[in-house]
Amino acid sequence: MVWHNAGGLPATAEPTPFTVQVPQQRLDDLAERLDRARFPADLGNGDWGYGVNRDYLVDLMQYWRNDFDWRRQENEVNAYANYCVELEGVPVHYLFAPGKGPSPQPILLVHGWPWTFWDYRKLVDRLSDPAAYGGDPAHAFDVIVPSLPGFGFSTPLERTRMAIWDMADLLARLMVDVLGYDPFVVHGGDYGAMVAAQLGHKHAHHVRGIHIAPRPMRLDMWNIDRPWVDLVAGSPRPEDPADLDSLLAWERRKVGHAVVNILSPQTLAYALHDSPVGLAAWLLERRHSWSDCHGDVESVFSRDELLTNFTIYWLTDSFVTSARLYQDNWRRGWQPAHDRTPVVQAPTAVTLFKADMPANPDTTWFGDYYNLQRLNESVEGGHFAAAEKPDRIARELTEFFWRERPPG
Repeated sequence: MVWHNAGGLPATAEPTPFTVQVPQQRLDDLAERLDRARFPADLGNGDWGYGVNRDYLVDLMQYWRNDFDWRRQENEVNAYANYCVELEGVPVHYLFAPGKGPSPQPILLVHGWPWTFWDYRKLVDRLSDPAAYGGDPAHAFDVIVPSLPGFGFSTPLERTRMAIWDMADLLARLMVDVLGYDPFVVHGGDYGAMVAAQLGHKHAHHVRGIHIAPRPMRLDMWNIDRPWVDLVAGSPRPEDPADLDSLLAWERRKVGHAVVNILSPQTLAYALHDSPVGLAAWLLERRHSWSDCHGDVESVFSRDELLTNFTIYWLTDSFVTSARLYQDNWRRGWQPAHDRTPVVQAPTAVTLFKADMPANPDTTWFGDYYNLQRLNESVEGGHFAAAEKPDRIARELTEFFWRERPPG
């Protein structure tokens, strides 16, 4: 079957192979909108202090209009096996790369926001074919990379109030009931870290272990009255002025999206659904501010990598359902599946990416909350850990799931 527009696929209970093939009129419409784009004045913003810098954005949008080759990106996606399956009325897309080794382990890679499944493209081959990267074929993984419901090709999402823990239930069904992997292992970043934690909490009997990067988050972090205030405020203010300055600088980089995505995602979506420039600017600011790029986003992501991400959001009309996840998490709240300790009972490894952390973060709770068996730090790399440092993540996964916790 061919995935061709925002209408998605008529997903069925059996996995259906499909090919991404966007109609040319959709690409022509994108080009026409880029031709008609209007850019606001941008005084005194060379340091991106007010947000995305106009000169950079104009140049990037000209590249999107004139030089970016979506068909090439389609071919790269279609070089892998892609499937769609319906789980409880929800279409779920996933990429599958079989391991090239004697007995591959199944691994689920779960992305966050504003990621897409394609942010794991550099990790897929490293895990499925380790020999091609100088590794041991005995350490190969069967790699499954879903698009979270409401993201990318897992659209359209026609249910409301679907939170992270609901998505974890669906992915457990995908791995165990649909694909027959029991047990399996999980890696997650950003929202994917919460999916991994929920799988390790509620579905630990199916999960051999989880790995989290760039940092873990508590499952009950949304169980608060005013997340638009409390999530921005973070942990209690440090007494040391230097630590306070560092924390405030971290908050300015990290939380600009939180209030509107929690309180008014639909209102913002009208603008970003209509304007590719607006969508690109909103997503670009996260890449610039959250990655370990030191002010030069293209030192971490190529233009084609940035624009492939933006184009997937644009062509699938998925910004609105991806952004609504913030409010849905808060309105649903998290309810524990058991009262045992630790909360996350599956064996857990964490790789902290320091550039994604505030100064002097509190990590003392990790050992009580997770069945923590491995904790490492990376001084390089930021929020998009697997996309920024795929070699480091591949090494961490191989060492934890093959060497420290071999199957059997």
